[in-house]
Amino acid sequence: MKEFVISEAKTETAVLVALITPDQDERKTKEYLDELEFLAETAGARTVKRFTQRQGGPNSSTYVGKGKLDEIHEYIVAEEKADREVGMVIFDDELSAQQLRIIEGELEIKILDRTSLILDIFAMRAQTANAKTQVELAQYRYLLPRLQRLWTHLERQGGGSGSGGGKGSVGLRGPGETQLEMDRRIILNRMALLKKRLIEIDQQKTTQRQNRGKLIRVALVGYTNVGKSTLMNLLSKSDVFAENKLFATLDTTVRKMVVDNLPFLLSDTVGFIRKLPTTLVDSFKSTLDEVREADMLVHVVDISHPDFEEQLEVTNRTLSEIGAGGKPSMIVFNKIDAYTYIQKDADDLTPKTRENWTLEELMSTWMAKVGEDCIFISARERTNIEELRRKLYIKVRELHVQKYPYNDFLFDTYEETKS
Repeated sequence: MKEFVISEAKTETAVLVALITPDQDERKTKEYLDELEFLAETAGARTVKRFTQRQGGPNSSTYVGKGKLDEIHEYIVAEEKADREVGMVIFDDELSAQQLRIIEGELEIKILDRTSLILDIFAMRAQTANAKTQVELAQYRYLLPRLQRLWTHLERQGGGSGSGGGKGSVGLRGPGETQLEMDRRIILNRMALLKKRLIEIDQQKTTQRQNRGKLIRVALVGYTNVGKSTLMNLLSKSDVFAENKLFATLDTTVRKMVVDNLPFLLSDTVGFIRKLPTTLVDSFKSTLDEVREADMLVHVVDISHPDFEEQLEVTNRTLSEIGAGGKPSMIVFNKIDAYTYIQKDADDLTPKTRENWTLEELMSTWMAKVGEDCIFISARERTNIEELRRKLYIKVRELHVQKYPYNDFLFDTYEETKS
């Protein structure tokens, strides 16, 4: 059975491979590779080389062209001769079973794709029984259609092991195919058990959510590593694990928060990412239910990231896909302390790009787009946190009055309470 976790191989080196296509230009490919390198680093691997190729789309057999695959192989062989062994090759897109089998045969090295790498990280990060169950189910969903490639070494022994030998004869099935069928059955049985266990966990979590009383639920959502857990710690004075690595948080953490005399529930949820595997979305249903059932979403965005607008769009698209779009929400642009821009020369007459915008220009642009529904902060430096609390108070109070009108007498306005 394939092992997904590579956490023990702390010094393993990796080569990254991606395509430049009509739908993904060179700049976008570089950004994806930067993210893939961060994923590899989070999993414990050090990137030593990148390969890109410009073509119309992935080759159905080898992802890249045969010439590029030969170039990658030559690099691996040269590194081995120089006593610098390459541990793995990681492809930026999900590979089919056929692609994995052919590429492994050509390169003779461990092959990962973006999906299996993310699954590695999830397996490393899973702490609770819920997260471990969800990750294991996602692993099996990924592995099942690729199971055959693990038995290619036995297929060669298949031959005609029985009498008759006609087309479709049972006697033609060799030990590889028999073992493949056994493993497939074992995995399907295990997946059924995991699904049953997740249904039980989901029922328990539903009961927990129902027992939380008449409190508005606010969920922190956003791209991975934008500072949700740091903000959660700051607002709720809790100790949620926060780290500058992708997917530091897998399990949803819920804390009761009180702004002056207004109590509500604040939850920190798993971060989203570009090219998020469908297997993860399906497996993490019980975790994502916390987002679906929230009364309000606080969308945290890392404004210092050069591609923050696409990250924002990825999160919005994922929220819509899981049925959580259209909820009352606000955008929190975090990490203003880390924002940088490139100042154009006075004689540079070319149009300004996103990299040339000052923070003040970005703030005015987004304030014009969404008005009072956005705020700019630094959770690390605690900049503008009191204003965030005020905005949260106003929005949560409005929702509380709508949902629980008979409790309205408990609350005064934030300004009256502060005075």
